[in-house]
Amino acid sequence: MPGQPRTRTDLLAGAREAAVVAARHAADADADRLLDPRVADAVVRAGFARHFVPARRGGGAGTCRELLAAVAALGEGCTAAAWCASVVAGAARMGAYLPEQGQRELWARGPDTVVAGALMPHGSATEMSDGWRVTGEWDFTGAVDFSDWALVCALMPDGDGHSSWFFALPREDYRVADTWTSVGLRGTGSNTLVTDNVFVPRHRAFPRAEMLAGRAVASAARCHTAPLRLLSGLLFAAPALGAARSALRIWSDQRIVDAVGPEADEESRRAAARAATAVDAAGLLLARAAAVADAPTADALEAARNPAECALAVEQLVDVVERLFRSSGSTAQLAPHPLQRIWRDVHSLASHVALRFDGPGAAYGAQLLRFPEPV
Repeated sequence: MPGQPRTRTDLLAGAREAAVVAARHAADADADRLLDPRVADAVVRAGFARHFVPARRGGGAGTCRELLAAVAALGEGCTAAAWCASVVAGAARMGAYLPEQGQRELWARGPDTVVAGALMPHGSATEMSDGWRVTGEWDFTGAVDFSDWALVCALMPDGDGHSSWFFALPREDYRVADTWTSVGLRGTGSNTLVTDNVFVPRHRAFPRAEMLAGRAVASAARCHTAPLRLLSGLLFAAPALGAARSALRIWSDQRIVDAVGPEADEESRRAAARAATAVDAAGLLLARAAAVADAPTADALEAARNPAECALAVEQLVDVVERLFRSSGSTAQLAPHPLQRIWRDVHSLASHVALRFDGPGAAYGAQLLRFPEPV
């Protein structure tokens, strides 16, 4: 119910209900480049927007393990809906770094407020006596079309250089430009957020460094005190887990229908076992990363391992979907077939900078070999 924190069971149950709705509209979302309003509403009703909202604001101050399970469950219905659910949860989490007055304004209408996050510093901020004037364009902003607020990152002059700050904008302070024409994850509606010389008071801004370090305002919940490095890979990787499970189910159902003779059966059984085991292994890697993010503390080795393992898990999930897609023949390449949509979605998802293994892998390797981390 609105205003009441949700338990893990509630979120997971809500995600499964939302997955049914999302699956029904997945093809339309892909064609329309936007979630159907009924799917967006189901995502919010499931509890994703409030999952990381501070408890004193009516949210759940939830765990990464809970979110991973729920996002993966939703991803079995629609990868794009799962992506939106995850980024909405992650963006709301950032609200915990605002000053108290800013938090009160952000969640004035309750913890189910949908926040979009524009994480890259593609804007500029001009300081004034009582706040800032912010201008910028942030592309690839997932779920922006059904957002109520946005937290955008902009550069502010700081001595001889610049520092990155986040600024909270109500919906009337920004517009959405229709720019999202991606090959995959089309249903996320990750369009461009645009704002022009809007005023942001001081209580609606915070330095990006505070979020990176996990220095929340008036919250000791681990989801707010964990450094971003522990969580970011999980937020982007979780939809891939559900997508791969869905691909395996679709492929298996078709194999059961198409099976002819013992030789074909034997080949299908081996392929199914290999795919299922690989998906389970990736899920275990992500579950361990979630457990590390939820733990009270994490050392330097764990902090470096988490993003590397999330990236590796996604690589493995993409490989599974790739093998299933290629073995499905020409039928799976037809536009109405759900496997081709999942194939496009996971490839697009894996291209996210947080999920490319080389950078996180080098950082993790530096810790393993006790070398200075690469700059």
